[in-house]
Amino acid sequence: MNQYIQQQQTELTQVAEFFKKDIASIRTGRANPAMLDGVLVSAYGTKVPLQQVGNISVVDARCLTISPWDKSVLKDIEKGIVEADLGVSPVNEGEKIRITIPQPTEEDRRERAKKLGEKLEHAKVTLRQVRDKIKEAIEQAENDKVIAEDDKFRFLKEMEEEIKKYNEQLEEIRKKKEEEIMTI
Repeated sequence: MNQYIQQQQTELTQVAEFFKKDIASIRTGRANPAMLDGVLVSAYGTKVPLQQVGNISVVDARCLTISPWDKSVLKDIEKGIVEADLGVSPVNEGEKIRITIPQPTEEDRRERAKKLGEKLEHAKVTLRQVRDKIKEAIEQAENDKVIAEDDKFRFLKEMEEEIKKYNEQLEEIRKKKEEEIMTI
């Protein structure tokens, strides 16, 4: 691997990691604590992530429970979940909050798969931007006579192969998630 790819290696890796994290919030019909990652709770005079005020656990394939460390924030947690507009209804059981994940309809599944495709496209655009940075650096090095023309073409070919690997990795992640979404 050439130095121009190595300089952008962390950015390339971050694109894939961000994509994984970004699609974790897309509901699959199975209970997953990651679906609550974006929920903010107004507690103690400030908005804090749900994970900082209680323990989230998976009861079964369709049910999550949130056990707050301080019972006085139960109503705030319930309100935060409703405001997050996740398509679920929290049930306050006094000691904890239970969230039952409804069975998604075929239309819901298709909509989530479409959203997944949009997130994939955004990740690919980011990947192309990193590719353009690498390409500019290689071409600039050739213009500055740091590398020969043959090296430029070899480096560009290596870059394309590396970008292709990352694109395939993104597609594989999307494929797995789409299978999860479409499985009843």
